Amino acid sequence: MSGAADEAAAIGGPVRTARVEAAEAAAGQRKLWIIVLRVLVGVGFLALWHHASGNWIDTMLISSPEAVGLRLWRWLIDGTLWNHLSITLYATAWGFGIGCIVGFSLGLLFGRYTLIAEVFDPYITAIYSIPKIALAPLFIIWFGIGIESKVAVSAAIVFFVIFLNTYSGVREVNPIYVHVTRIMGGGEADVLRHVIVPSAASWVITGLKVSVPYALVGTVIGEFMSSNRGIGFLINQATGLFNTTSVYAGIIVLAFVGAVINAALKHIEAYVLRWRG
Repeated sequence: MSGAADEAAAIGGPVRTARVEAAEAAAGQRKLWIIVLRVLVGVGFLALWHHASGNWIDTMLISSPEAVGLRLWRWLIDGTLWNHLSITLYATAWGFGIGCIVGFSLGLLFGRYTLIAEVFDPYITAIYSIPKIALAPLFIIWFGIGIESKVAVSAAIVFFVIFLNTYSGVREVNPIYVHVTRIMGGGEADVLRHVIVPSAASWVITGLKVSVPYALVGTVIGEFMSSNRGIGFLINQATGLFNTTSVYAGIIVLAFVGAVINAALKHIEAYVLRWRG
C-alpha cells in the first residue's frame, strides 16, 4: 500500500509541475497581450487626435500631437520642464507626506477610541464637505503666495482620503484578534503593531493610491491661484495666452507623473501585502 502511494505521488508531482508551468505560461501570454493592447490604444488615440486636429476641430482648440511633442522637447532641452516640474513635485511630496502622516495618525486614534470618533464626527464631516478649492484662498492668506500654501492645499486634500481609509480599516479589524493578543499578554503597542496596522494595511494602501493624484491636484490648484513657478503656473499662463499647445503639454506632464507614481505604489502594495498570497 505504501509503495502504491509513493508511486502515485511520484506520478502526481510532474503532473502538478506541468499544470503550474502551463498556468504561468498562460499568465505571461495574457500580460503580453495586455501590453500590446495598451500600445494599440495609445497609438489609436494619437492617430485619432492627429486626424481630428485641423480636419474636424480647429487646431487652436486641441493643437496637435506633433506640436505638443515639439513643445515638450523644447521644454526639456532648455530646462523649463525640470525647473517647473521640480517645484510641483516638491510641493506635492511635502503635501502628500504631511497629509499621510496626520491622516494615518488621527485615523488610528479615532478608529481605536470610539468616544473620540463620536464626539468629533460632525466636525470632521462638516470640514470634509467643504470643497478644498475653497480653502486655497484661505491658505494663501495664512501662508503667503510661496510654496507653503501649495503644500497646505495638497496636504488638506490628502489628509481626508488617508484619514477615512485608515479609520475604516481600523474599525473593520476583527475584535477576536485583539482579544487573543491581549490574552497572550500583549499591550496596546502589540495590538497596534501585530493586529491593527497589518489588518488595516490594505485600506491604507488603497488610500495612498487614491490620494496621489489628489495631492498633485491640490498642488496644481494652489499654483493656479497664485504662483510664478510650477506646472500649474505654466498651464495657467498658457491659458491666458490661448496657447493650447502648452496647455496640453502641461496636462500630459501631469498625467505622466501621476501614472508613474501610481505604478510605483502598485509595486509597493504588492510588496507590503505579499502575505496575502
